[in-house]
Amino acid sequence: MSTSTLPAGGLLQGALKPAPLWRRKLNRMLGHRGLVLGAAILAVIVLAALFAPLLAPHDPYDQNVAQRLIPPVWNAQGSWEHILGTDKLGRDYLSRLIHGARVSLIIGAAAALISGLIGTTLGVLAGYFGGRVDALISYIITTRLSMPVVLVALAMASLVGGSLKVVIILLGLLLWDRFAVVTRSATQQLRDAEFIAAAKAIGASTPYILVREILPNIMSALIVVITLEMAHAILLEATLSFLGLGVQPPTPSWGLMVAEGKSYMFFKPWVIVIPGLALALLVLAINLVGDGLRDVNAPDGRN
Repeated sequence: MSTSTLPAGGLLQGALKPAPLWRRKLNRMLGHRGLVLGAAILAVIVLAALFAPLLAPHDPYDQNVAQRLIPPVWNAQGSWEHILGTDKLGRDYLSRLIHGARVSLIIGAAAALISGLIGTTLGVLAGYFGGRVDALISYIITTRLSMPVVLVALAMASLVGGSLKVVIILLGLLLWDRFAVVTRSATQQLRDAEFIAAAKAIGASTPYILVREILPNIMSALIVVITLEMAHAILLEATLSFLGLGVQPPTPSWGLMVAEGKSYMFFKPWVIVIPGLALALLVLAINLVGDGLRDVNAPDGRN
């Protein structure tokens, strides 16, 4: 059909038709340099963790004391057999670094999931019902905020004993406060919205409103909090492992690798620089993704 047969103004209406929401968000994501950089770094680390058995050149648990503390390949005494050198027990550093990414990502994701379930549930209930429910949950949040996370984690880990499972549960039970505060505030802004009133008018149940109406509309804020708490959990795990109260040897953990190399930091600085840089890079990537998602989901014209 030729353009001459189109109704008057048809071409103009087609040209002015707004792009779909998903396409506009995708364009904003691709145009956000920090988000793209963080997502690229995070994707590389996640892929390395997923395919660790294929990428690691050696078994991360194999010990060879005769080859202990071999320097990285860029050192004059380095070897291509051990690209990043070996630790004090002769274990390949690159292999332990790759497998250590698994530990950090598992702890970060699992702790964020547990704390997210707890905090989101409390925050949504407090924000939706208000009154005594809000007062009680606000008191619980205030009580949690009054306790230093690091000190409580150290005390509990020293009492229970450090392990991967203990660290995940412990961090999950300690990092829910930010979820609760954010979801409470967001739910308070939505509970009087017209679509909530419409759902009540047609007889929708309270669980239906909370799960099908409230949660989808606060998900963008929750995603940002999840990324921040993942980074927080990874740093806390590294702190606990460094102090000997987190992941126990011989499990490869970046915090544990720093702790095992602290005795050689002045003579073999790479034993703490390499895992320290890996840890900093992972946390930086997660924070860049979180900040980028916040900017992308912000209203137009706001950052």
